[in-house]
Amino acid sequence: MQNNKLLLIFPDGVGIRNYLYSNVFKNTSCELVLFHNFDYQTINDIKKTTSFSDEITIPKFKETIEEKFLRELICLKRLKYNSEITKNKTILTNWNWNQKSFFKKFFYKAIEILSKFNQNYGTILNLEIKYQKAIRKNIFYIEIKSILEKQNLQGVFCLHQRGLKMATIFAVALDLKIPTTTVIYSWDNLPKARLALRADKYLVWSDYMKQEMKLYYPEIHQDTVIVTGTPQFECYMNKDNIIDKETFYRNYSLDLTKKIICFSGDDERTSPDDPKYLEDIASAIIKSNCNDKYQILLRRCPVDMSGRFNNVLNKYPDLIKKAPPLWNFNNIKTWTTIYPTIDDIKLLVTTAYYSDVVVNVGSTMAFDFAMFNKPCIFINYDQIEKEVSNWSTNTIYQFQHFKSMPNKSAVYWLNNKQEIVIKIEKSLSLMDNKHMDIWKETILGDYQNASKNILEQIKK
Repeated sequence: MQNNKLLLIFPDGVGIRNYLYSNVFKNTSCELVLFHNFDYQTINDIKKTTSFSDEITIPKFKETIEEKFLRELICLKRLKYNSEITKNKTILTNWNWNQKSFFKKFFYKAIEILSKFNQNYGTILNLEIKYQKAIRKNIFYIEIKSILEKQNLQGVFCLHQRGLKMATIFAVALDLKIPTTTVIYSWDNLPKARLALRADKYLVWSDYMKQEMKLYYPEIHQDTVIVTGTPQFECYMNKDNIIDKETFYRNYSLDLTKKIICFSGDDERTSPDDPKYLEDIASAIIKSNCNDKYQILLRRCPVDMSGRFNNVLNKYPDLIKKAPPLWNFNNIKTWTTIYPTIDDIKLLVTTAYYSDVVVNVGSTMAFDFAMFNKPCIFINYDQIEKEVSNWSTNTIYQFQHFKSMPNKSAVYWLNNKQEIVIKIEKSLSLMDNKHMDIWKETILGDYQNASKNILEQIKK
């Protein structure tokens, strides 16, 4: 192609970290155009790391009832299909079965009833065809077409596979014969039946994820699914991202003589009992008189602004320190303005580098810490008094993405609070974990060269 103009679409702010703070678009000859719904401050921050020849605001989008009905019906039928072919009922937890308002109850109940008929996969494909026709009738399609026709683009690249607007934008690009590429955002996304758009190329993390695409989306030709690795772990290979030890310990009131147990929290919905687990760990360390050799560093989930850890932090101020994620929240009502700062990349890398072990409920942070061969402990017991009655770690570890674990010994399993100190000390005694190495390779693929691999595919 004679031109080299590339349209980058950011459905939300989270993709900023993986694709603008990594090396994907560093020193590229491509002319980059940003297609977004960010605010003024976010745009200014983005331009500090990546040069764009232009930035275009995505027009206002309103999904029609027909589009929403088809999209949700496709999702539920796919979830049922995925649950059946994997024999894993937890996949169905990705559907919200408990709607609040009268209209939503009626709307989703109709979907649930219709989803019971014609269970063969061909029905899903027919619904997909209807959905593609529906999105092309929306005024939003006409507006996007008008924008893209003026750009003379080499390609369109989307940083997340599930944004609602993305299906229409990619439909326009495909109709205009503009090459399209998307990435599968995370290692747990494919079973969830939220692949909203259709693209010429799908970039995946690993061979494992490519096989998942074949399983869950057999109609997508395997030649269009390309293994590139993911750039979100490249930051661990850059020594400049490690803050000086004395500076880091001083900034977060850490004791240089003690080992660090990092507790990485998740959001309230995913792991509602995190504060109680943190208190269990703190209490166990105090009761075992181990507070002279251990300290806890809390890294909460970046989007968890609830303050739910405040009570336990106030109860154990000498034992538990906190390193809050350095994210921008210009407008907490919209995900598009929530994104990590460059400084948070350094904070995360440094936390993993100096910590001795990470403890959480089934978090991807296991892979972050594995970059420095640090062990991970998965909490594997329920609280007696749970914040959410039907929530259980037993359900969490049945999720489909955990089936990728080659051996349960890839992590340590904390099965009750009586063994907290035992498991911590055991995890610190093992120098290497070959099972974690295999799991990391299975999931992450060629993450060392992900940026180069991705850019090569976009430019082809």
